[in-house]
Order: sequence, then C-alpha cells, then structure tokens
Amino acid sequence: MSECAVHNPVGWFEIYVNDMPRARTFYEAVLGMPFAKLEAPNQPPGMEMWAFPMHEKAMGVSGALVKMPGLEAGGHNVLVYFHCADCAVEAARVAGAGGRVVKDKMSIGPYGFIALITDTEGNMFGLHSMQ
Repeated sequence: MSECAVHNPVGWFEIYVNDMPRARTFYEAVLGMPFAKLEAPNQPPGMEMWAFPMHEKAMGVSGALVKMPGLEAGGHNVLVYFHCADCAVEAARVAGAGGRVVKDKMSIGPYGFIALITDTEGNMFGLHSMQ
C-alpha cells in the first residue's frame, strides 16, 4: 500500500492574500476563531503566515493564510470548505466582515449544505454543514 493510501488526501491548505491584516480580520470575524503566527526557519524574505487553529487529534486538516512576494491572491485559488454547525450562520457574517456571499446556503442532498463565499482578497471558499 502506498504512503498516500494511509492518509487523508488533503494534508494542509494555504490561502494566499495581499493584505494580511484585512484577511485575518475577515476570517476571524466570519469563522469566529483566532490565528497563530507561523515562522519557519529559512522563511523567504517578506513571507508572512498565520495558521488556522490546529487540533492534533481532531478530524480534518489545518492550514494558513499566506502572504508571499510574487504570489498574488485571487488567481491561485484552492476551494477549501470549513465545517460549521449551520453554514447560514457564518454566511450571514460575511458582508459585515467585508466579503461577499457568492452562493447562499444550498442543499447538496445527503451530504448536507454548502455556501460559497469570496473573501476580502478575492479568494473563494466554501462553508459546509449537515443542517
């Protein structure tokens, strides 16, 4: 069995941003969670990373907001879905935090519900809930 077969397909995600304070404020307001600054040895000059909360024994993956010279936000999107109890609650916070709801809460059948959001940096992400 290959190494990949014993792990979940997604191990990390990064959302590239142009304005880190604005992006952090947006995600903290919408998701109601704080970020922690990440600093790696030999980090490229001008690179800034702020990690979403990480819970080692919890299901799912974590990732970070990243500002890096030469990698602009909006054009390198990876659609990430954040778990919610009811995605309509977080979607209702989006406009007030400076983002835009692209697709209001909608059913995806037995897999629950999703809403699609654009953040302050032009990145699209999803919210997912079972109710």
